Amino acid sequence: MIESLVSVKLPADEELTIKKNRLIGVGCEDGKRIAVVTGIHGDELEGQYVCYELVRLITANMAHLKGTVDIYPSINPLGMEAVSRAVPMSGLDMNRVFPGSTSGAVAENIAAKLVEDIKGADVCVDIHASNIFIREIPQVRIPSAESSHLLKYAKMLNTDFVWVHDSNAVGEGSLAAALREVGVPTLVIEMGVGQRITKAYCKQLLSGIFNLMAKLGIWVGPTENVSHPMVSSDGAVHVIHSGESGIFIPKVEHNLWVQKGTLIGEIVTPITGTVEEEITAPSDGLIFSLREYPIVYEGSVIARILSMS
Repeated sequence: MIESLVSVKLPADEELTIKKNRLIGVGCEDGKRIAVVTGIHGDELEGQYVCYELVRLITANMAHLKGTVDIYPSINPLGMEAVSRAVPMSGLDMNRVFPGSTSGAVAENIAAKLVEDIKGADVCVDIHASNIFIREIPQVRIPSAESSHLLKYAKMLNTDFVWVHDSNAVGEGSLAAALREVGVPTLVIEMGVGQRITKAYCKQLLSGIFNLMAKLGIWVGPTENVSHPMVSSDGAVHVIHSGESGIFIPKVEHNLWVQKGTLIGEIVTPITGTVEEEITAPSDGLIFSLREYPIVYEGSVIARILSMS
């Protein structure tokens, strides 16, 4: 059942409407509930395909649904239309305005009503993508203070990696932090690259969501086997920055195990035809983030490696 969560008048007689799709198993109105949210940033599209497949598969197999699934596919539709991470006109990052306020500006009003609507859910999956600069393997990010509680859920989601990391995605002002305050365990997904849909990653996460639903008793249909993710804290992650400006030419593939000293890529200068810097792995490990957009400046993030040494 499609419902309007927020409806806000805009200039020039336009109206902004945020919708959700509530799927409820027959006779399961009082059962457990999961919320799946995406589109908080308008340039993150991976979650769009996940929501499409989730709705399609559940509606085709409603007899297997034994609870409620609330799907919020586009929290920042203006940003999506403008291909903008932020909310157009205001320039606000929606994942910095939670828990919001019903008496506040448009983004704050949406944030407040979203939190209120999700309140009471047994778990929330907040799907993000990377930006246009960095490609990420499918991963769950959880704050260190909540790691013992959230880790059991995170391991069910079929991602490659669980990063116990106090990032902006789970920190103050985020949906995850606001839901944490009202008692809803929230798992933040990062995967792929901005402005793109990586179908293989989406299908991998989709299998994980069905597995999580099955573990919660919301889904009794068939599920696929899920992988056991690597789990790490910040101490095992090496962030590699550029020391020069230029064009980054990768020499390795994303999601690759490398040894210390492996050539990850070169920073070159087109006008002189010279290599300005060779980027090498500081340790043995897995490249879980790799530069996608080739233009770099001194200090730009080139890669992140999950160290095994």
